[in-house]
Amino acid sequence: MPVLTRLFPLWAVLVSVAAVLWRAPFVALTPAITPLLAFIMFTMGVTLRGSDFVRIARRPAPVLAGVVLHYLVMPLAAWAIAHLLHMPPMIMTGMVLVGCVSSGTASNVMIYLSRGDVALSVSISTLSTLAGIVATPLLTRFYVSAGVSVDSWGLFCSIMEIVALPVLGGVAVNTLCAPVIRRVEPALPLVAMVSIMAIIGSIVAGAAPALAAVGPLVLVGVVLHNATGLLGGYWGGRLLGFDEAVCRTLALEVGMQNSGLAATLGRLYFSPLAALPGAVFSVWHNISGSALAALWAARPPRDQNV
Repeated sequence: MPVLTRLFPLWAVLVSVAAVLWRAPFVALTPAITPLLAFIMFTMGVTLRGSDFVRIARRPAPVLAGVVLHYLVMPLAAWAIAHLLHMPPMIMTGMVLVGCVSSGTASNVMIYLSRGDVALSVSISTLSTLAGIVATPLLTRFYVSAGVSVDSWGLFCSIMEIVALPVLGGVAVNTLCAPVIRRVEPALPLVAMVSIMAIIGSIVAGAAPALAAVGPLVLVGVVLHNATGLLGGYWGGRLLGFDEAVCRTLALEVGMQNSGLAATLGRLYFSPLAALPGAVFSVWHNISGSALAALWAARPPRDQNV
């Protein structure tokens, strides 16, 4: 099972190709996108323990640095890259949505493989997710073009429904039924992976008619956006004086997004085109994150014990 989940980028690419070639089965999954994403957030919640929240209070500086860098670098980078590439309004909106959501759950695995600080990663992901309930709709409204209508209250309500309630529900289930959760926890990454692949396939199928025109533009924008986040997180940590393990953690926490949420919100509140950057980011950030983790895994942090 770990081998299957580590090959997620390959499966995501294959599903995307299949969604372009055989659209109908994937388009039929569209009504399931929101419940599937809520389920993914629930699986994140059941992996959280009270100690994860205590850890934030005990070690606030790098956690706050990670969250601030995340919501500072990624929305601004998305807006700047979209303007630099002269993206159409709906693609630009999708890029901004990707920049304004919380850290991606896959970052925890990448940070473990890259010899980063896993405990710090979990803390940043947790606080980033909670902060995103308010930050995502506000930042989206701030960065999206004035010509595009943004339902900030609707975005907030959807994030409560898709993110906050499932995560809190997962924490409650983990607290009340810990022995049961420990038995099923090994299977959760695979279940979450299958769910996110279904979301990617459905979104790609919905946007397939426009892929020939905007697909390359979206891919270039996503690659630049992800690279900016990885570099901004790493060098932001360096400028703040953190050690190598923390800087690696910040790089992946800033550069990897909850792009499934961005894609879902784009489809719900804007158009299939606005969902496309999130779908492409879901594939690409796992490829780049895996490559960076493999590179860093071969190079232990020299100042790890400093």
